[in-house]
Amino acid sequence: MSYQFISQAKLPTAHGLFDIHVFENAEKQEHVLLSVGLPINQENTDKIPLIRIHSECLTGDAFSSLKCDCSPQLNATMQMIQEYGCGAILYLRQEGRGIGLVNKIRAYALQDQGHDTLEANLLLGLPADARTYEMCKPMLDHVGVSKVKILTNNPNKVSYLEDLGFEIVERVPLLVGVNAFNKDYLQTKKDKMGHLIGVE
Repeated sequence: MSYQFISQAKLPTAHGLFDIHVFENAEKQEHVLLSVGLPINQENTDKIPLIRIHSECLTGDAFSSLKCDCSPQLNATMQMIQEYGCGAILYLRQEGRGIGLVNKIRAYALQDQGHDTLEANLLLGLPADARTYEMCKPMLDHVGVSKVKILTNNPNKVSYLEDLGFEIVERVPLLVGVNAFNKDYLQTKKDKMGHLIGVE
């Protein structure tokens, strides 16, 4: 599946000024790269970009849901990249780990009945994680990135980027936004999905 760059603009945010880049595939699916200090310039030639792959989460990112840690992760990442001065968020339109908003809410309903996030997906006949990451390559190639520090608790994202030909210099953990509503969700991601997190 091919992805192409469409347009770019400045985006002032509560965390500072970003460049927003929009990409699209043949099926008109849109993905966003939010960057600071890219492509690498003379002032930051010695910096390895700090990168986060963040899949869309309407309930978390827009409505500040406490059922997940998506919104705190997104905001913390935006602040970290601004402070670091060189990096990007790859905001992928893969709602609900790739199952879509409708199925995500159906899974939430099953979680309300006592099932964990993984069990809920499987009960709906859906994969635990349906996301794909091939679009990361044209997005990072567009801003001249070949080696990264990746901000993630998910070791699979490290493997995915390595498979796409990127050099991973460091994995930077990101544990924010733990609360009474998402503690079990995070524990499930650790115990059943291999995420490298400690939940206290």
